[in-house]
Amino acid sequence: MTFVDEVKNAVTTRAALLVIGVLGLQLLFIASYVGALHKPKPTDVPFGVVAPQQMSQQLVTQLDDLPGGPLDPRTVTDAAQAREQILNRDIDGALIVDPAGRTDTLLVASGGGTVLASSLEKILTEVEATQRRAVRTVDVAPASPEDFDGLSSFYLVVGWCVGGYLCASILAISAGTKPANRQRAAIRTGVMALYSIAGGIGGAVIIGPILGALPGSLWGLSGLGALVVFSVGMITLALEALTGIVGIGLAVLIIVIAGNPSAGGAFPLPMLPDFWRAIGPALPPGAGTWVARSIAYFKGNAVTGPLLVLSAWAVVGTAGTLLLSLRHRPETDPPAPAPSAATAPGGPTLT
Repeated sequence: MTFVDEVKNAVTTRAALLVIGVLGLQLLFIASYVGALHKPKPTDVPFGVVAPQQMSQQLVTQLDDLPGGPLDPRTVTDAAQAREQILNRDIDGALIVDPAGRTDTLLVASGGGTVLASSLEKILTEVEATQRRAVRTVDVAPASPEDFDGLSSFYLVVGWCVGGYLCASILAISAGTKPANRQRAAIRTGVMALYSIAGGIGGAVIIGPILGALPGSLWGLSGLGALVVFSVGMITLALEALTGIVGIGLAVLIIVIAGNPSAGGAFPLPMLPDFWRAIGPALPPGAGTWVARSIAYFKGNAVTGPLLVLSAWAVVGTAGTLLLSLRHRPETDPPAPAPSAATAPGGPTLT
């Protein structure tokens, strides 16, 4: 047997195609993570300005014209409204001008990402210095001292996502990637639901009472975790039902390669390039990270949209898994062999 024949026997065409697919995922992983995170900078950060009427518009224009467009400034009535809008996650910071003095106040929320809060402080300090004014920073939604750089919520959601697609992958391949018939699809969906509840509660308990890394409602985080795990798991099962083992790779592409770098974890969304900023809120890691931070630091505000996103993934995944299972009939036991003449009732017997 020649070497070429040995290679053909060792590596089937299907295996070769899968290896090529893995190589593609590897290169996309590098391109996505490096592309999103190699040069973070704030762009069009929603920002409030509280100032006397005669200077308010002039200051908004000045901030809007900063090189690189880091801010998207808008006028806010007073300091109380600025705080409220930050806690509602409508804006990421605000400058409160003191017309009677030379020191203004910068409001930030490091709970939404300490890197962004630090960037706003640096930008406004430089702007104020050009006017011979000083700025003091007030953090209205500070990150926990145990939550370094505000990353705990992101890592929590990543863990939930990993659990979701790994559990779904195991369920899909445990019987040798058999297509899911109606009964098998229903069982897998039920197991995925139970696993999601356990995973959601477990993650919330670890990050809250055990490690003290993230404040906020234990049951709120538990419910979020169950929804994140279930949505990721069911979309993985649906993709596997549609395309076979390739569906597991497609789930990795959506959740890990596209979803994680665009989630606003390492760097909040306003610091990401346009493409990742656009897709992040529509994917489970981004929606989950936003809700986790809202529960922990923003009194549960501004969670309706992201929860609808997660629910949509869960519904589409569940419906896809169950509907695609209708293509396959339940397996039946093979018919019993017909009795032979030697064993048939009334037939001859062996002596």
